[in-house]
Amino acid sequence: MSRIVHLAVKVDDLEAATRFYTEVFGFTEVKTGRNRQHISRHMTDGHIDFTLMKYDSEESHEAQLAGPGPRLHHWGVTVDDQELAAEKIKQYGGEILSAKGEGALKFRAPDGTIAEVVKPGRYNEK
Repeated sequence: MSRIVHLAVKVDDLEAATRFYTEVFGFTEVKTGRNRQHISRHMTDGHIDFTLMKYDSEESHEAQLAGPGPRLHHWGVTVDDQELAAEKIKQYGGEILSAKGEGALKFRAPDGTIAEVVKPGRYNEK
């Protein structure tokens, strides 16, 4: 059974956003690192990976996938078979955005929403 395990939010100020989510909701930091053209700060509420993303430039291709400015960038769902999921995504009107072989296979749903399919365990879900 697939389930949502990840939410990624594009932010302008990584430190201010971190303070907000830790102080207001008690989220805890898990790790921070560079990923392509942005810094990703992975946090958790104990159940889901909640990632804050600060892009080097708003002009980068990936920053623009969901549109300009701070916003929900994408969500992630686990699947047992990424290739089968990719075929179904295309069959039902979605568009694959990631190169084949990337750990997180990003896609655009027919309604324009950006999401990714990942193998179980990528975000150490409980």
